[in-house]
Amino acid sequence: MKSSTLPDGMPVLSRGRHRWPRRGACFMEFASLLAGERWSDHPSCTHPLLGQLARQVNDCTSDAGRHQLVPLIPSVVGLRGDDRTSLTVAVAVAASALLDAPEGTQRALAAGLLRAEEVSADAGPRLATTRRQARSALDLVPGAVAWVQRLGCHDRLTLQTFGHRCAPTMIRCAVEGVVATGRPDCDQRLRALLEAGIAACPAPEPERASGPPGVVRARS
Repeated sequence: MKSSTLPDGMPVLSRGRHRWPRRGACFMEFASLLAGERWSDHPSCTHPLLGQLARQVNDCTSDAGRHQLVPLIPSVVGLRGDDRTSLTVAVAVAASALLDAPEGTQRALAAGLLRAEEVSADAGPRLATTRRQARSALDLVPGAVAWVQRLGCHDRLTLQTFGHRCAPTMIRCAVEGVVATGRPDCDQRLRALLEAGIAACPAPEPERASGPPGVVRARS
């Protein structure tokens, strides 16, 4: 780890962006510190969509519960993903939040999952598991699916277009949906969303996991 990036003491996990580690750190700023990167809440060590999810979960978790996210930080270091990551992460997170989301959010998530199902089918066998995951989630909310289908969206999306257009919205809606329920276990459910996203991001190849001495590696 680069000694120049280390403060006298490890920063406290807190909401929002921070100019210096001594003022605290959001989840992804802490990840940049562990990775030995320049201080940033958008470090290159983590796939951008997973980084978005981590920032939003961090900011929506209560001050009292945010410390429960700390053990997850090392697991995002090195998870840069691949061309499928925006799809696999978006589907996993949306599926996790779908059933208990408010009606409006549920419809938005169902719309994203329907598009994900189409893109997965077009991509062939390598996304068969993700396609099944999207379909299993959609089967739980037939009313939301029917509402989306009545809108009559017919344009086909590429994997890349889905990643740019749909995936970030699905992540935002999933987090907002959990918060909107107002349930007392909101912090735990937000953490579960982040865990689902981390699990859906492909682990790095051995050569990509290597780095300078002291850099924290993602997953053994």
